[in-house]
Amino acid sequence: MKKINIAIDGFSSTGKSTLARQLADKLGYTYVDSGAMYRAITFYFIQHHIDLHSNNDVAEALNQIHLTFQDNIICLNGMPIESEIRGMEISSKVSEVAALEAVRIFAVRQQQMMGAQKGVVMDGRDIGTTVFPDAELKIFLTANESVRSQRRYDELKDKQSDISLEDIQSNLKHRDHIDSTREHSPLRKAHDAVELDNTHYSMSEQLDIAYQWAMECINRTN
Repeated sequence: MKKINIAIDGFSSTGKSTLARQLADKLGYTYVDSGAMYRAITFYFIQHHIDLHSNNDVAEALNQIHLTFQDNIICLNGMPIESEIRGMEISSKVSEVAALEAVRIFAVRQQQMMGAQKGVVMDGRDIGTTVFPDAELKIFLTANESVRSQRRYDELKDKQSDISLEDIQSNLKHRDHIDSTREHSPLRKAHDAVELDNTHYSMSEQLDIAYQWAMECINRTN
């Protein structure tokens, strides 16, 4: 049976990674967390004090970065850094880093190579518009802003006891603005994407919907 590529885009904290991972597992596909790639790059930039306004510094830093996934865990130059990239320090900087043209070219090139053989579920903000414009299934995930903020707060509160819901809301608004207005590959719904508002859906319910859409696409392809 021929495999397809599935692109899942949407705003921060809509649950893109959770849905993409679960859908890939159910289909027996490869899951690629593009957001983790940008977070890993941001982590490297912060650790090495890279000046985001210096094209030379950014280019040199990217030449030192090698990203891979091992058991769906992002690795930076061979080292797993999943826990290091999920805090607010990275969240507060990742949209600025991801908006840089050189960074997007670097990441998109790797992402397209990962999907060349099909059978990939990838989530992000420009997967259906830039990375996989020919993806057989494109899902645009949305949710109410207050619900997104609460989900993100619940995810972080045990790891960062000093975090507040107001901090989360401010960060999401900031990221949404940058992601939607950046010059290179801004966040937008692809013209042929199907929209899934999961504000009132459980994870299992949204997975059932996405899986049904995927199987319909797979059956049409075959």
